[in-house]
Amino acid sequence: MSAPKDRTDTEAAAWLLPEGRSFEAINELVSAPLLSPEKWSWRVWWGAFIVSFALTLLMMICVSWLFATGVGLWGVNTTVVWGFAIANYVWWIGIGNAGTLISAMLLLMRQHWRASINRFAEAMTLFAAGIAGLFPIMHLGRPLYFYWLAPYPNTMALWPQWRSALIWDFWAILSYLLFSILFWYAGLIPDLACLRDRAKTRRGRFWFGLFALGWRGSARHWRLYHVYHTTMACLGVPLVVTLHSVVGLDFAASLMPGWSETIFPPYFVVGAMYSGFAMVILLAAAVRWGFSLQALITVEHFDVMAKILLTASMIMTISYMTEWFGAWYGGEPAERSLVAFEFLGTYRISYYVMLFCNCLVAHMFWLRSARRNIALVVVAGVVINIGMWLERMNIVWNTLSHGYAESMWRPFHPTFWDYALLFSSLGFFAFLYLVLCRLAPIVSMHETRRLVWPEART
Repeated sequence: MSAPKDRTDTEAAAWLLPEGRSFEAINELVSAPLLSPEKWSWRVWWGAFIVSFALTLLMMICVSWLFATGVGLWGVNTTVVWGFAIANYVWWIGIGNAGTLISAMLLLMRQHWRASINRFAEAMTLFAAGIAGLFPIMHLGRPLYFYWLAPYPNTMALWPQWRSALIWDFWAILSYLLFSILFWYAGLIPDLACLRDRAKTRRGRFWFGLFALGWRGSARHWRLYHVYHTTMACLGVPLVVTLHSVVGLDFAASLMPGWSETIFPPYFVVGAMYSGFAMVILLAAAVRWGFSLQALITVEHFDVMAKILLTASMIMTISYMTEWFGAWYGGEPAERSLVAFEFLGTYRISYYVMLFCNCLVAHMFWLRSARRNIALVVVAGVVINIGMWLERMNIVWNTLSHGYAESMWRPFHPTFWDYALLFSSLGFFAFLYLVLCRLAPIVSMHETRRLVWPEART
């Protein structure tokens, strides 16, 4: 089946190259790696898989050693009790927030260009939120008792400490993860049915058919699907905002200088979108290159995502300036002292690097030529993600190292295990992604097809 002959549609022309502007071309481009893997060279994939698997093993070693010896192997001390683990958690949950936020918000705003990126952005959410959920458990000190966070039957006369931020995180992450799985999987069902119908082997037809849940593509199925998907998107946007607001409140609800600020919840939400879009850019470039999807993920996609990075960068800059102004205008000595410590203290280099990465780099996207240079956009995505991780780390170690009591001022010195866990979690994320690429369509076929079917968009 092909799209109508009169589809000289400007939207399809804007977001798809000519070789991707028919139903069959879209199906073939996306399904070929899954249905005809023998025609592909998987050398690069295997190389990346081996590296990511080695890092995943390293993460398992780090976690095992942590459980055996305790959190003392990290650089935390009696003053800086939150170290890399909490910074990693906030960074990963921010990336996880962005995937569903991007997909749901763009769906409600009828931004049809999302069709080429929403599938792997949503998958990014699943993996990032799952990894983020591991860090608070590791940080508990006694991780075997993590189930104390849940209100399980009170046979041991223990109930969760409802005033603890860990409780908020536990339920927020759990709710978000369940929602993201349902949202992602529902969007996958029509494509699994398409693969079922195109599969040439009995095994392919069985497995894709099993997970397609009997999808026939009838009018009733499509009507139910669109009602469900739109409803979930309406629920997803406030849920995402709530989740990262809760993470921001972990800090804002404290009395520590630099943390007890009302700006933290919205500031964290914007930061999550910023780092999440930067990560989506990296994944889009990898998927585009690795699966030869240049016809579906075009320069236009990178152009529009670069504009979003530029907007988020300006909001982040305003947020930083608001913090500085609030410290000065409030007149609280501890707040002023903390701002001075950020610029002149132990971690000043990381603070300057953070400001460069988060506030300055994206301004090159005022130039159209920069936005349309994919390599440059990818480099900016890497730099922004580094900057956003440093921001999380600066929030943690600046305040904890420079609190109210001068006698308690102590610096944080990360250990090998801090760095090993950080980089190995990146490897674990890549490992999960590489496995997904071999099992499911990485770009949404049915939503991309809507771009070449004008009546479907009305």
